[in-house]
Amino acid sequence: MSEYHTPVLLDRSVSSLVISKNGTYVDATFGGGGHTAGILSRLSGSGRVIAFDRDSDAIKNRIDDGRLILVRDNFRFIRNHLLLLEQREGIPSKVDGILADLGVSSHQFDTAERGFSFRFDAPLDMRMNTEGGQTAADFINSAEEQDIERVLRMWGEVDGSRKMASLIVKARNSKEILSTGELSSAISSMLPKGAEHKVLAKVFQALRIEVNQEMRSLEKFLQGAAESLKEDGRFVVITYHSLEDRMVKNFFKCGNVEGRVEKDIYGRVDAPLEAVERKPILPTEEEIAGNTRARSAKLRVARRKKEDGK
Repeated sequence: MSEYHTPVLLDRSVSSLVISKNGTYVDATFGGGGHTAGILSRLSGSGRVIAFDRDSDAIKNRIDDGRLILVRDNFRFIRNHLLLLEQREGIPSKVDGILADLGVSSHQFDTAERGFSFRFDAPLDMRMNTEGGQTAADFINSAEEQDIERVLRMWGEVDGSRKMASLIVKARNSKEILSTGELSSAISSMLPKGAEHKVLAKVFQALRIEVNQEMRSLEKFLQGAAESLKEDGRFVVITYHSLEDRMVKNFFKCGNVEGRVEKDIYGRVDAPLEAVERKPILPTEEEIAGNTRARSAKLRVARRKKEDGK
């Protein structure tokens, strides 16, 4: 599992999640199975983990444990699947805790043909599920210039997004942009010398988010997860960039990703969750030294409030 992906904030996330050794827990982002294995190690024989992943490569990491149910699908459909498991197998659709690590796995970044990294000259793919949907190349070569600009600005917070979109369209008019190298070449004039990787990281993040509809999926997941928790159940989320962290923080605080405060008739914030930790938990310097991809991670923990809001 460590060759596929090194789980971030493993001990802190699992210890924050598991409040009952006999409980049922969800690992919404199975990946290499590291967090799932950590949860299983804290459960009794009657405990259970339901794990989700839409990547066929991740599904190959299945753990041989009768307490694990592995679902191949986008975590945005968590509520549907839990209700289906209740109907088919009698497993309660309200669980004791849900964990999600929102990062792209090391395996996905390091497998050139997946197209997630600008370190390789490879097909411009970026799909989490390689069996369907548009690729990053499809989007780059077919989208209107203003849509490319919007994606670069909203999901990558790229400076000069309008100019960059124009460069991309100009390049594709001469020849389709089909590889990561061709995309990098198309915008090379906007890459500051010595810091090219910083701009490219934002561009590739923006395209990945758009191709996989990550922000919309995250919003649907947060809503479905809140509905799927028992009272006092724990919700643990690890984020890696400001866009998704803001959404998680807002949802924990207000019950919506926009941060819109709504109150009930008693003047209490009308949100199903409340933060357990006031500030996010960050990786230690030691963990970052051993796994540089942990450097931007933030761990947030919330609990499901009772029906009366307490």
